[in-house]
Amino acid sequence: MTSAGRFAPSPSGELHVGNLRTAILAWLFARSTGRRFLMRVEDLDRARAGAEAEQLRDLAAIGVTWDGGIVRQTDREHLYAEAIAQLTAAGLTYECFCTRREIQEAPSAPHAPLGAYPGTCRNLNDAERDARRAARPAAVRLRAAVAETTVRDVLHGDYTGVVDDFVLRRNDGVTAYNLAVVVDDAVQGIDQVVRGVDLLPSTPRQAYLASLLNMPVPEYAHVPLVLNSDGARLAKRDGAVTLADLARAGVGADEVRDTLLASLGLPSGPLADALAVFDPAALPREPWVWPGA
Repeated sequence: MTSAGRFAPSPSGELHVGNLRTAILAWLFARSTGRRFLMRVEDLDRARAGAEAEQLRDLAAIGVTWDGGIVRQTDREHLYAEAIAQLTAAGLTYECFCTRREIQEAPSAPHAPLGAYPGTCRNLNDAERDARRAARPAAVRLRAAVAETTVRDVLHGDYTGVVDDFVLRRNDGVTAYNLAVVVDDAVQGIDQVVRGVDLLPSTPRQAYLASLLNMPVPEYAHVPLVLNSDGARLAKRDGAVTLADLARAGVGADEVRDTLLASLGLPSGPLADALAVFDPAALPREPWVWPGA
């Protein structure tokens, strides 16, 4: 299978300029290395009617192109079920009945980050599981054999992060992001993952899970976020930050694209012009403040 990069938005609303900047970077990384560029809609949760069409329209408007059709996670539940069955057969999963509040309030291991699973349900006996199952549906968790692992990132070098018994399937039956993204990338032949740096802390979990499933670990590049003037992560509430909002203010898609390219030290114009001089080593490492926020 030919190697590929990807962009994978969640259709919960319109893309803002921070999302568009990451999409441009993912496209440049893939195209500059001769990879295909794929589009995946991560619609397992929080999908808003019409959002997918809006997002694809905006990506096309700034010149982001992709190869082949659109892949949607809601069409791939059988693949996730197969992966969980594989892990379960190997004794690498268990049922968990904890609420989010119980996890937050439980004592955790020293140096574990807030919210890391403390292992409450890891060693329940059959009677305890039956009693809890009668009161509450179970989530499925990974039975991790390591406390941390290290991944290599193109922009950040070696990054070591916590690996806990994270959720593979929620108690409402929905596949968790950390499992779905690993399976999707492997099945699609995606060997380069470019995304926001806010997802770097979850990457060791995903790399560890890929190794358990005998799936390849992609090359990672976690790119800086776009912030508002207060230094917070950019969001729709920051005003004119989507293409539709900016268009109403008289700012066209080409001008937005050129502003985003300039923030990366790249020439304005079609993305092909930026591709001709694109060098990951020259990319800024710090967050960028959107001038309109």
